[in-house]
Amino acid sequence: MSTAAEHALTKVSRVRDDPDARLALMCRLYNGPPGDRTPHLPYRRAAIAFVRWQLRRGLLRPPDGPRPGSPWWRAVNERLLRDGWEGRALADGRDPAGATASTAATLDFIRDPTARNWYRAHNVSIVSAYLEHRDLAERESRTERFFLNLVLLRVLYAHAMVSAPRLALGPLAPLARALGDPRMGMTGIFLSLSRILPDTYPLDDDVERYVAVEHQVGRLLDVGVIQPRLQQVYRWSAAELGLPDLCGLLADGVPCYAWPADDRRPWYPPPTTLARIAQRVVPPPA
Repeated sequence: MSTAAEHALTKVSRVRDDPDARLALMCRLYNGPPGDRTPHLPYRRAAIAFVRWQLRRGLLRPPDGPRPGSPWWRAVNERLLRDGWEGRALADGRDPAGATASTAATLDFIRDPTARNWYRAHNVSIVSAYLEHRDLAERESRTERFFLNLVLLRVLYAHAMVSAPRLALGPLAPLARALGDPRMGMTGIFLSLSRILPDTYPLDDDVERYVAVEHQVGRLLDVGVIQPRLQQVYRWSAAELGLPDLCGLLADGVPCYAWPADDRRPWYPPPTTLARIAQRVVPPPA
């Protein structure tokens, strides 16, 4: 019998150049045995919604096609799939030889499917992939690199809503866990990018144009709620995930993953009235 790592790699290799098959493989990851009312299934909502957004943009298209996808997005998606199936194989008793360190969090979720464990498993894989594939990110357009950072800070914040609610929402902390539960409406955090980004790839370099048309909810979230506590969220996430290098992806309040730290303007647009109200209602912890 193959090891857990070999089993996962075989599954992922078969779908590498078939975006729809990648989605189907992610769907099957959350299914239990036939007839089993598995508690893992509701957590599929957030994971699948985000993959569907990647499919719509063409990010997962094969590299040798007439309209190639994104090498970076393909690599990050593959890491999520591989860690997920490797964890499931370990839970089924396969040999752990060669297993990646990030799979341990996935195995914790499989054994104890809670919102906190789901976010930790998801974000350990995501952040590990970010750190591993920075060279691929550097090849993306300026606009794409901006949104790579935006995706990261939003998924880190979503995790904090469930696992560190006072950090995430201050005096409104009692609401945080319900708002952040991936089985419920939190998929909006992942999908709200679809309101500003066209369903195309690649994007041009005019990031300011996309920021200017960001919808009110997105601006309220990013500028009014997340931005004032960004340093604390990154620091907390690095400790929670056991990935200290994550702290290096933020410099003086500017997300700097494949992004120059002195390019501050897109990260500090003029706050809307709602964003200013949010900054007063949910100030970050002292």
